Amino acid sequence: MHADISRTTFRPERHYSAVIAQQGRVQVDADANEQAAIQLHQARTIAADLIGQHGGPRGATGFALDFVGGGRELDDLSIAGGRYYVDGILVDATRPAPGVPVEDDAAAKDGDEDAPQAPKPPATWTYWDQPDAFRDPERPGDRLPTHFPYLAYLKVWERSVSAAEDPLLREVALGSALPDTAARLKVVWQVLPLPGERLELDSADGTPQEQVRAAFSRWVAAQAPTARLAARSRRPDHADEDPCLVRPDARYRGPENQMYRVEIHSGGAAKDATFKWSRENGSVTFPVDGLDGTWVELASLGSDDKLDLNVGDLVEFADTAYLSRGEPLPLLRVEEVDLPGRRVRLSAEPDPAVGRRPELHPFLRRWDHRPGTRHQGGSAHGKRGAPQPRDGALRVDEGGWLPLEDGVHVYFEPGGTYRSGDFWAVPARVATGDVEWPTDAARRPLLRAPSGVQVHYAPLAWVLGEGSAADLRLTFAPLAGAMPAANAAELAAEELAEQEAVGAELAAAQEAAQPPAEGGSAEGTEN
Repeated sequence: MHADISRTTFRPERHYSAVIAQQGRVQVDADANEQAAIQLHQARTIAADLIGQHGGPRGATGFALDFVGGGRELDDLSIAGGRYYVDGILVDATRPAPGVPVEDDAAAKDGDEDAPQAPKPPATWTYWDQPDAFRDPERPGDRLPTHFPYLAYLKVWERSVSAAEDPLLREVALGSALPDTAARLKVVWQVLPLPGERLELDSADGTPQEQVRAAFSRWVAAQAPTARLAARSRRPDHADEDPCLVRPDARYRGPENQMYRVEIHSGGAAKDATFKWSRENGSVTFPVDGLDGTWVELASLGSDDKLDLNVGDLVEFADTAYLSRGEPLPLLRVEEVDLPGRRVRLSAEPDPAVGRRPELHPFLRRWDHRPGTRHQGGSAHGKRGAPQPRDGALRVDEGGWLPLEDGVHVYFEPGGTYRSGDFWAVPARVATGDVEWPTDAARRPLLRAPSGVQVHYAPLAWVLGEGSAADLRLTFAPLAGAMPAANAAELAAEELAEQEAVGAELAAAQEAAQPPAEGGSAEGTEN
């Protein structure tokens, strides 16, 4: 997630069930975030255990698809509302109903019957207007396949949303000079097509639906990236020349605590993959107010020297559609900064597909690597020079330690495949002069899979042609049911038990009401 956090402490393998706050202690963001992660993990694990990999509640199962032939227009799919669970994640396809405005008094008095009426909004989503896919009819790759059959599937993942993308998250009472408060995690879903020839169907086993589900499971397994990364800190060669701002023996030489984020920019094999990094977890963003060629007008240029923009900085021009599509564009360099006008001039005009629609809340995201500059690091065996740039990002160079800055190094395992958006978080601390990264008993850094993005899939329909689609969804019934009716023997036994209980109560009451017998008490008698 791109958020201004100190670190991530949730570790499922440690089996913590709750975070316990203690009196008189400093409260940090990592503790609260871990509590939320623990509860979310428990809820989704329970749902996945009970439901299975995917399924919807009977009577309210969402994502029923109907093929809508386009004739002379483009083909479409209607997406029925309802709920569906994918790996325990709740996905809701219900289209929100529009609000009802207050009628203007003057217009109501005039009673203009000829005034055009607003079109009635559709009740369900379609393939072309689904909220998180941002399909473009002008892009041939976005259109539904014209060859049948093909598979329509559901893709689900989560991404972070800040006030730069959703201004309603900001508390305006705090003023514009203060930063936003908390970010959000959003469940993103997309209904996408997969051509039938890309599935390896095995006609020997099961029904046609089972064959398609099995082939889709094999396709999903092949999409998982195999990249792994390790991180470490090593005392740079030039450390003795630096002012004594940190401990002389510190391996991490930065003057402040940082949350480094190493994120894959372009995916694929190592020869095609690139990455970018940020010392602020990619959280430094600047909302865009206007765009004129290469000049970008910003709502703010940053609150201080640490979180501002300077000439030479690399930025990613993004908006909601760009983030949801997950198709990376070249990073751009800041060439000029106009402080009075709150503008920056970029090295090239942003792509026409990004930033032209204000309702998608365009913004710039700053990245902290500087291609072409000298990165200094330790001289250990296996260390390499600074990675080479491509489209503003850095080429993935496997099998050697790559320096970032201030003694922080990363290592990409050879033979990996990479997916755009996958990332690793590397906290660096001044107090220890080191990065927080798991090691073995010999203190060798361990290779780790990406912290995200976790992508989940579910098959929805096998589209055979116009008016014909085989439903691949699964449903489940509620666990609760009606109380079973008792038989005659059980009713007689229950009545007998009630009579015995009443008789016992009456006997006890009668015994308590009887007076004691004369001479029955030894108290007060004479011997």
